[in-house]
Amino acid sequence: MRSFGLESSKVLKIGFLAPLTGPLKAWSAPGLNGCQIWVDAVNAAGGIKVGSRRYLVELVPYDTMYQPERAFAGAKKLILEDGVKLILMNGGNDLTREVREIISSHRMLVAGLLPSDLSPDTPTLLAPSEVHPIYNVTGVEWLKRNKPHLKTAAMCGQKDLFGLPSIATYRAAFEAAGINLVAERLFEPDTTDFGSIVDELMAGNPDILCWDTAYEPFVHELTIEAYKRGFKGQLLSCTCDNYQELIRRTSPEFMEGFVFQFPDFDDPRLSDPRVNFQDANTFYEEFCRRFPGTWSAVSWEYASTLELWKSAVQRARTFEPFSVLAFMKVGGIGQHAFGEATWWGKELFGIDNALVGDWPVVTIVDGRARIQEFGSITAWWSANRPVLIKHMRALDLMWDQREHLAAST
Repeated sequence: MRSFGLESSKVLKIGFLAPLTGPLKAWSAPGLNGCQIWVDAVNAAGGIKVGSRRYLVELVPYDTMYQPERAFAGAKKLILEDGVKLILMNGGNDLTREVREIISSHRMLVAGLLPSDLSPDTPTLLAPSEVHPIYNVTGVEWLKRNKPHLKTAAMCGQKDLFGLPSIATYRAAFEAAGINLVAERLFEPDTTDFGSIVDELMAGNPDILCWDTAYEPFVHELTIEAYKRGFKGQLLSCTCDNYQELIRRTSPEFMEGFVFQFPDFDDPRLSDPRVNFQDANTFYEEFCRRFPGTWSAVSWEYASTLELWKSAVQRARTFEPFSVLAFMKVGGIGQHAFGEATWWGKELFGIDNALVGDWPVVTIVDGRARIQEFGSITAWWSANRPVLIKHMRALDLMWDQREHLAAST
């Protein structure tokens, strides 16, 4: 007979291990807020039903400040003291060897935002919502087809595990598109002088200025410096959070046509039947009402991961990580926010733990971020696989190179 789960609700804890202060706050705190909207909705509906029991959900955040020792301390606390069943991470420099070891030893299911963090030694680490930096190829491919007069580019990015994989990906995308990279500058994450960087990039009179995957404060400073210097070409970046502030500090004309990868969720194209993020417009309105002025690239991503996880937990009737992971990956297909996607990545990351499909290309049109198309990451990969691998290897970013480096330290 049908089980109605009439027992009293228990509490299910989910950890949030990410920088909630500092320059990466814009890629973490809005994600935590998006999670809270998801948690409130789930609990209002009675929680998560697993077998015959119902569980209310509780978020347990831990601020890593993007410091490796705090990331490890946070992982230990969430796993050993709080008893969480899932950890959501930003990733990058937070995912140290020590953090990987405690994840593996406790078989903890962890969802991050960087497929470049994936490797076979951490089989319960997955990237189910964001496929950074591989989706950046779609913006360059769109420019190639829609603005073929753009022939040269100059780019910069911070020297860390967000910036470096993105540099490799943009190098590959520009090469595949026949766009000549005339200048490149890596800078330290504590850089404060962006005027000299923009001077260096503009010296070769490039058609495109690319900000790679720079943090929100860096994107703002770089864009403003380019505006001050009268740049007239194409702006390209992975993200452009709080672009309204940039429009205010530069001009609508200067920001018109800025290409990046993250839409506002009131975008009309998100009503496309292929989109799997339920009630995207309603979520966006609720987020903007509760957390005004803080919508960012990650506001929806962790919530999207939680929905995938919840569906798998309910079907698996357990929280056991490998069972949940198996149900998430059944058939090799998953329901990504932007459409049906494939569990992919073995050639690039050593394991098929990244959910990869189509990704939106976004431009600023009349002062609003608007989706121009959903570009196929896998189609680009099929045509340009050797180029991306070449550039990832040049920066020692392939999974086998990272494993070798970790073993030697």
